[in-house]
Amino acid sequence: VKFNNCAGNKGVRYETNSLDFKVRADGTMYAAHHVQMPSKQLVLVVTVWDLQTLGRWEAIVRLLVAEKLQHNGHKPKGKKPVPGELVQQQSDTLLPWRQHQSANGLRRQKRDWVIPPINVPENSRGPFPQQLVRIRSDKDKEIHIRYSITGVGADQPPMEVFSIDPVSGRMYVTRPMDREERASYHLRAHAVDMNGNKVENPIDLYIYVIDMNDNRPEFINQVYNGSVDEGSKPGTYVMTVTANDADDSTTANGMVRYRIVTQTPQSPSQNMFTINSETGDIVTVAAGLDREKVQQYIVIVQATDMEGNLNYGLSNTATAIITVTDVNDNPPEFTSSTYSGEVPENRVEVVVANLTVMDRDQPHSPNWNAIYRIISGDPSGHFTIRTDPVTNEGMVTVVKAVDYEMNRAFMLTVMVSNQAPLASGIQMSFQSTAGVTISVTDVNEAPYFPTNHKLIRLEEGVPTGTVLTTFSAVDPDRFMQQAVRYSKLSDPANWLNINATNGQITTAAVLDRESDYIKNNVYEATFLAADNGIPPASGTGTLQIYLIDINDNAPELLPKEAQICEKPNLNVINITAADADIDPNVGPFVFELPSVPSAVRKNWTITRLNGDYAQLSLRIMYLEAGVYDVPIIVTDSGNPPLYNTSVIKVKVCPCDENGDCTTIGAVAAAGLGTGAIIAILICIIILLTMVLLFVVWMKRREKERHTKQLLIDPEDDVRDNILKYDEEGGGEEDQDYDLSQLQQPETMDHVLNKTPGVRRVDERPIGAEPQYPIRPVIPHPGDIGDFINEGLRAADNDPTAPPYDSLLVFDYEGSGSTAGSVSSLNSSSSGDQDYDYLNDWGPRFKKLADMYGGGEED
Repeated sequence: VKFNNCAGNKGVRYETNSLDFKVRADGTMYAAHHVQMPSKQLVLVVTVWDLQTLGRWEAIVRLLVAEKLQHNGHKPKGKKPVPGELVQQQSDTLLPWRQHQSANGLRRQKRDWVIPPINVPENSRGPFPQQLVRIRSDKDKEIHIRYSITGVGADQPPMEVFSIDPVSGRMYVTRPMDREERASYHLRAHAVDMNGNKVENPIDLYIYVIDMNDNRPEFINQVYNGSVDEGSKPGTYVMTVTANDADDSTTANGMVRYRIVTQTPQSPSQNMFTINSETGDIVTVAAGLDREKVQQYIVIVQATDMEGNLNYGLSNTATAIITVTDVNDNPPEFTSSTYSGEVPENRVEVVVANLTVMDRDQPHSPNWNAIYRIISGDPSGHFTIRTDPVTNEGMVTVVKAVDYEMNRAFMLTVMVSNQAPLASGIQMSFQSTAGVTISVTDVNEAPYFPTNHKLIRLEEGVPTGTVLTTFSAVDPDRFMQQAVRYSKLSDPANWLNINATNGQITTAAVLDRESDYIKNNVYEATFLAADNGIPPASGTGTLQIYLIDINDNAPELLPKEAQICEKPNLNVINITAADADIDPNVGPFVFELPSVPSAVRKNWTITRLNGDYAQLSLRIMYLEAGVYDVPIIVTDSGNPPLYNTSVIKVKVCPCDENGDCTTIGAVAAAGLGTGAIIAILICIIILLTMVLLFVVWMKRREKERHTKQLLIDPEDDVRDNILKYDEEGGGEEDQDYDLSQLQQPETMDHVLNKTPGVRRVDERPIGAEPQYPIRPVIPHPGDIGDFINEGLRAADNDPTAPPYDSLLVFDYEGSGSTAGSVSSLNSSSSGDQDYDYLNDWGPRFKKLADMYGGGEED
């Protein structure tokens, strides 16, 4: 009976209106027991229940009763075979090859019989081999036939499960069968003669292993986890448990049925859940699931085969853990109907009260998290309520400063709700609303200036002691009797005074708009107002004074110096004026020459260009080159006007054709005065005196240097000396050397009488020693060169001065020396040469000895 729905038949249960027939979960209808059919047709009604939606469908099924077949030799007759017995046929001999004779006596071959399947029960105890069937051909009366079988279980793995007697054709099973290992076998029977020739066509043999209930149902999981919302209605699906049985599912051996064994805890009812015996779906069967009372149920589920028959079936159990999930079925409730707190005025971000609530739902879930709202009592928004995420408390916090003089207390009405909405049918509790009383405490507030950055306007130059304004502050503490005192905090020019009692501002000096302390005509000062509270508080205020300009500054001539040619009409001098005042106390300016001295107006003239500029030029045809002081009277346009006589230094000089001063003319026009000449002379005298002192110092230093010893100890002489020796002439080719001295001379008897070997004559010669020049005590600088040359000449002519003229005498090596010329000897700078003997040659070779002798370097 096929039934399809959108869920794919999951959670569907079949029922019939007859006790004789049942329908499995897959829709297969079967007889529940042996049924005697009284008629040839039976009408049944099959009902389908959807366990989730509780939907119901019906279908009519007609069963037609067929007559019992006569040729069903493969069906057992009589009593039902018990396990271990061989399923007997009507005859244990099969004649798969039968010959039929026609009416006219001719023989014709009929098609082979279809051999019914052979059923073998599993787990048979034997004895083995156990005969299954005998196969025989009707030709065995005529010839000798040999029988054999092939296929899986015979000559293919698993090998030799079945065997056959080749002569009698009896087929045996050799060992117990396991349907769960292999449920059927397909073999082929062969009949051949003694020569191996095929006598009959091969016949197919099908062997089926009959299932026995030898496997328990096995749950896929030993522990199943499911959940169901609290307050769920009966019939709510929870979870599905599944057990598999390795036995044949088409027989009762593999038909598993489920049931609930135990439920822990058994509250509020011992049967809170039920299970579909065929599908394993667990559903609620009773109301009253409450997470706040029972959070989890442990249900032991049993699966039994043989269609749930506890007497014959095999069973197994599993654990189903059912968690009752929370729904928001408990509104939050305040633990108190009223709360109170206190807050100082002018404070923000201060927690003034903690509101505690109770919620029986799952902690730290949206069903438990509290949200607080102020319903009334705070129209200006001074407070907000934040939720503590750990304790779920409501923290009443000040977010906008409160003023004690405006509000001494607040009466708030607060409501609490959950982050998640309440479940259907759950109403808010009257305890979800509470009142909060917040008292405001008075604190000493600082005085303040109502008009901060106060601006006043007045003319500059008001006399000292003038009252400008009263810059007073207001103390917001109306309910405190306090006095306010005033003082200066910032007065850059120290122009102002303030009365400490009433804040009256007076001038301490004349206010000058042209002062450096004025920015954009404004002078700014800061004052402090402090009360006598505990602790005292103070506030600041800024006073801005806009100074109106008066004409109190006379104009100044610009430029102070100028240059003009000695002849008129070549160039002029442009002049203007500078005035520290502002409009209208500045230009246009009036420029004029004074009448005294008279030479000014005689030599010069002023031409007005506009209100700010004029031109100064020569009136006469020629003025001698020089520097002239020209006084000019400049008058501004103030009321009353101010004037000033300024002097401009004009340098008159000869000019070229372009109207520019020539270099010579500029010098000539400089016109040094007596003071300048005296100053120049003094500078020259000072310069000459410094030069003279420098020369005297140099001479004195030279004298001190010459008073020292000219010849110092050679061991202490570290100066670099340049000694010039006589020229050595040309090269070796130009020299005529007497090589005989290299041989052993016969005349040197005093030398030859010495011991053999190398001999040298280096004794100091005996002779008169030349007289060296006497070093003067105080040598004259001009005689230093002569003195050095004389000493050098005496040293060169002294035979006793080292190095001595030495003659090295070697052993006689025979005449005809092949040495040839000494000039053929080459020196190599790459070899190591010992120059230590240079230390013995006296001070004149000390430099060479230091360079090559290997002595200690300085």
